[in-house]
Amino acid sequence: MPDRTGESDIDSESNSERNPLAASFLIHIEQERRLSKHTIESYQRDILLLLRLAESTPLQDIRTHHIRRFVAKLHAQGLGGRSLGRVLSAWRGFFRFLMRDHGFAHNPCVGVRAPKTAKKLPEALSPEEMSKLVDLPAGDPFSVRDRAMFELFYSSGLRLSELTALSPADIDFDDATVRVLGKGGKTRVVPVGRFALRYIRDWLGERGAISRGEQTALFLNHHGRPIGPRTVQQRLKNWALKQGISQHVHPHMLRHSFASHVLQSSGDLRAVQEMLGHASISSTQIYTHLDWQHLAKTYDAAHPRAKRKV
Repeated sequence: MPDRTGESDIDSESNSERNPLAASFLIHIEQERRLSKHTIESYQRDILLLLRLAESTPLQDIRTHHIRRFVAKLHAQGLGGRSLGRVLSAWRGFFRFLMRDHGFAHNPCVGVRAPKTAKKLPEALSPEEMSKLVDLPAGDPFSVRDRAMFELFYSSGLRLSELTALSPADIDFDDATVRVLGKGGKTRVVPVGRFALRYIRDWLGERGAISRGEQTALFLNHHGRPIGPRTVQQRLKNWALKQGISQHVHPHMLRHSFASHVLQSSGDLRAVQEMLGHASISSTQIYTHLDWQHLAKTYDAAHPRAKRKV
């Protein structure tokens, strides 16, 4: 908390910059806006960065072309789009404060956007790795459960939250489908493969002896209660290591593998969108990049002139 003298209790580096406007802004966000210490320190770093980039140019003389040049310089130094977006947000807030309290005529950051961050493609296992992962030894009831969970993940492209929310009544063995409650409370019906149906039947044969009370969840933990997301994540990680898969495997990777492999086989982006429960086709289109990667690797490995030097 600030003391009665109005001095900030922040160990502000702005004194070393000899800039009273920056110091005034830091006091403002601490005493008036009551931002957290962590957030204030983040603002402080970003404002000091602006002052260093501006060098001898007074703040009131900074224009939009200066801001664009600063952003380009930081980007060239390796700062990513997300970090630059945060920096620009701090600068916009700083100049907004200067306009309100110190008579500045304009905000030079308005209209300046950070470069887009390159989308990181989701990781997917190969079909061979997926077969290895779900080919678990069913030595005990929980191995039977895990095999059913993993196969259902891969068979139907479920999210982790969707899988843990399932009840036995959501599985329709006659139609070979599963009813899923997805994001936004939207229900969708997704096909289930024959292996997944077989393994779910096996698990249902074990489930009754494990359940404690009237449990409605399809998958239960060793206490006979609904299994939690963290348990699923840990079991998947442990089984992947036991099955000889070196990379870190997480539940969403099985969903990515489902989408990638179905798209590779069918090329039907709309069908994949519907099965994944994506509201927008743009969310599904990232798997076309995975498909292209697959084709490129196949070409490089198979085409007789793909790697031949000219």
